[in-house]
Amino acid sequence: MSILVNCLNLNKKYMNKVALEEINLKFESGKIYGVLGPNGSGKTTLMKIIADLHKQTSGEITVCDEKPSYQTRSKVAYMPTENFVYGWMRVKDSVRYYADMYADFDEQKALELIEFMELDLNQKVGSLSTGQRARLKISLTICRAAKVIMLDEPLNGLDPISRTKIKECIIERYNEESTMIISTHLVTEIEQILDEVIFLKGGKTILQGKAEDLRFERGMSIEDIYREVFAHA
Repeated sequence: MSILVNCLNLNKKYMNKVALEEINLKFESGKIYGVLGPNGSGKTTLMKIIADLHKQTSGEITVCDEKPSYQTRSKVAYMPTENFVYGWMRVKDSVRYYADMYADFDEQKALELIEFMELDLNQKVGSLSTGQRARLKISLTICRAAKVIMLDEPLNGLDPISRTKIKECIIERYNEESTMIISTHLVTEIEQILDEVIFLKGGKTILQGKAEDLRFERGMSIEDIYREVFAHA
């Protein structure tokens, strides 16, 4: 295993608002991490700094042993909560678009995954349901050969079928040479696939560790730990 993302005393402020405070985290290859916390806890900010979409206010961060820059962007596949595929495109157009955009994109793998996700290649993206669009976003993101794969709230607002499809996709397609970081507050839906969990509250890391160790030490599920930690969030 190797450390693919290393955060040291990381801080981020927006005007007078503290988004992240003294974050010290390491993300290793071969693991799926859950960054857990309610809205406003700093999950998205952390991901955007790793993806070089935001800059930290202070502290240090490296991605694949380099400071985040245009060079590290090629090693990071980030799926934001926002829709990033044009509505006028057909599903197959979005695959070609990604193939043109990213040299590490596996077009054949994407087509196979889209079939698994039960999506119609000829359907317009703008006519897809919320769940179908989420399946497409996941398919495009994880079909890159990136070292760091980040999914921001991939299950939010989805129907049960879409949630199941996405979890199956993550399990079956995960590359052990990479690290996957999933932010969510829907812990029950995803805790069984997480190797390590990080609880963020008010921009601070308040609990972290191996998922199995935390279950054993506390005698409860990650969902129950989440409820306990954020009872007054």
